[in-house]
This record gives sequence, structure tokens and C-alpha cells, in this order.
Amino acid sequence: MKPSFDPAFRAQFRELVLWRRDVRRFRRDPVPRERIDALIEIATHAPSVGLSQPWRFVHIESPERRTAVIKSFTGANERALAGYSGEKQETYASLKLEGLKEAPVHLAVLSDDGTHTGSGLGQQTMPETLHYSVVAAIQTLWLAARADGIGMGWVSILDPAAVTKALDVPKNWSLVAYLCLGLPAEEHLDPELERHHWEQRTDLKDVVFTR
Repeated sequence: MKPSFDPAFRAQFRELVLWRRDVRRFRRDPVPRERIDALIEIATHAPSVGLSQPWRFVHIESPERRTAVIKSFTGANERALAGYSGEKQETYASLKLEGLKEAPVHLAVLSDDGTHTGSGLGQQTMPETLHYSVVAAIQTLWLAARADGIGMGWVSILDPAAVTKALDVPKNWSLVAYLCLGLPAEEHLDPELERHHWEQRTDLKDVVFTR
């Protein structure tokens, strides 16, 4: 039967979206692999162009591979810091931008750019929709994790080439996201970047247009 999503559910779903946070501070408590895989299973029901399902999820458990990723972050973060000056540089230096050392779960999400699944439907004029499909799966995973009390952070201050080399994945797999997951050490409704005055949320009138 077709499910019914009543006003109470819709209100709760809005709360879920509002409480989704990019978590950087984790407790070190282990999270069972099957709990993460259950969230990934939900994520694989995200939409994908031509039903291509290009997402590839890689659990990183090897200490050596994790160390290589941390090294990539450290180098990229130092270069990013040098790109700012004055008060902005001070604020950047004070931000907690990753949880690589604390998070019990490291998960790389890649796109299989050579997949034949879906026979290329919808990709002829916009091949980037393959990566958009992977992002849809990541957002679905993010919400499912939040609903299950698991925090997730997306680490983008990385060298994708260095990370994919460290992971030793097929050459036609492109890194879309490197994720940290675990039980959050703290909870906040407001995003950390708002809390530390890095940026403010854009008003709806500034992003919705009529033509």
C-alpha cells in the first residue's frame, strides 16, 4: 500500500534535515560494521541517472591508508590556510575542519565513471550527472545516519589523486567524498561555521527566482 506521510511525520522530517550536521568531533566508541552497512543500504536507494547506481563505498580500516589520508589533509589544509590573511586566516586556523583521527569509521564514496549499468542513459549531454547521483546517495546516507544517532562529516580538504592512490581502487573510480562517521561528541542545532562567524545562512529571497 502507498504510505501516508502525515503532518506530524513531515514536521519530524523537517527537524531531521535541520539537525543534520557536518560533524567534526567524535567519540572514539566503535560503531559496528553492520550498523554502517545498514545505512549504506538505505543510501543505495537514492536516485541515479539512468539507474546507473555508480556509487562505490569503501571502508578504510588499514592504519597505513588512514595515515596517508591524514597526511593528504594536513598538506592541503596548510595550503588552504596560506590562502587567507588577517582575521579570516585566524578564524580558519581556529576551525575544527576534520575528525580523521577521532572518528572510528572512515568511508570513501567514489563514482565508477566507467560503469555500463544504465547504458549511459541521461549522461550524453550531462556526464556530470554520474557524480550528482553519488552525491544524492551521500545526502541520503547523511540523513539516515543522523536519524540513527550517528554523526557524519565530509572531509573535502584533501588531494583526490593522493587519496585514490592510497586506497588502491580501480583507475576509473573517482573520489566524490571522504567521510568520517561515529557517535558525535556534542550536538548543536547551528552549524559550526555559523557559530564561529565564518558565514551566515543565505536568505531564501536571495536564492529563489522567477523568470
